[in-house]
Amino acid sequence: MEEHKNIIIAVFSTEAGCGKTVTAINLAAGLAKEGYSVCLVDLDLQFGDVMGYLDMVSGVNLEDAHEAMQRHPDKFRVEDYLVEYSRGGISFAVLPPPAEIQDAYLIDVATTEAIIRELADFNFIILDTTAVFSALNLAMLDMATVICYLGVMDFLPAVKNYKVGYDTLIRFQYEESKISLIENRSDSEKFIRSRDVERLLGEKFYHRLPNDYPAVAKSIRLGQPLMFSSPLSPLTQSYWQLVGRYTNRYIPPKQPKAEKEPAPQLPFSWLMGIGSDWQLAGKA
Repeated sequence: MEEHKNIIIAVFSTEAGCGKTVTAINLAAGLAKEGYSVCLVDLDLQFGDVMGYLDMVSGVNLEDAHEAMQRHPDKFRVEDYLVEYSRGGISFAVLPPPAEIQDAYLIDVATTEAIIRELADFNFIILDTTAVFSALNLAMLDMATVICYLGVMDFLPAVKNYKVGYDTLIRFQYEESKISLIENRSDSEKFIRSRDVERLLGEKFYHRLPNDYPAVAKSIRLGQPLMFSSPLSPLTQSYWQLVGRYTNRYIPPKQPKAEKEPAPQLPFSWLMGIGSDWQLAGKA
């Protein structure tokens, strides 16, 4: 992806609490560590956690930028509304969400798109989105170079929602190459096998993130990305690998050839029909 001047990665999911914000933060930190200029945008307009996770405060936010863009678009400077996270010789910019819940209703799609376009000088823009197919999210997914589609496959409703979400992305004609299927907490105890989920989706996971709840809890408690709080964690190393994939610098280890196994009966074969007749009104 290095041939592109600007890469927009939208971190998206169909379920809350699956690790979107942690993933967005560690992608931003890892890309900044690799020498790229990065801006992390918190688009959870009512309950954004980026600032809290990084133990940051700011007197400006997206709502202020939104108002300024609408009043004086010719004089708008997006850098006036960014706050810098800096630690250990790396830094990246953050565009915080609105300060008050009610301010989220003042944010419109067209103005937000214009603000994101003003970030074009950054090599990477990371969008931390919410778990809904809202008009704003769809607009951000349209703008994105990559959709980092995150999910935790720990029980049947989560698998169903993940499949419905993936089918919806395909129905909206996003190219499959644009969608990175990411399984979070892939090694946690569960009754659903990843390869069965892949058969259900008809697509392999692009990357798997292991579970390390203590490392994530420590990261949030200290207000630091995992590279600083738990550099030796398997989860930290997996985020480094994901950064390498998004920068074309990751060299996967050679895997021994495994004997082909007969495909077992899916334990949730009833899900196969989910999504085929499911309709969404369309992009608002």
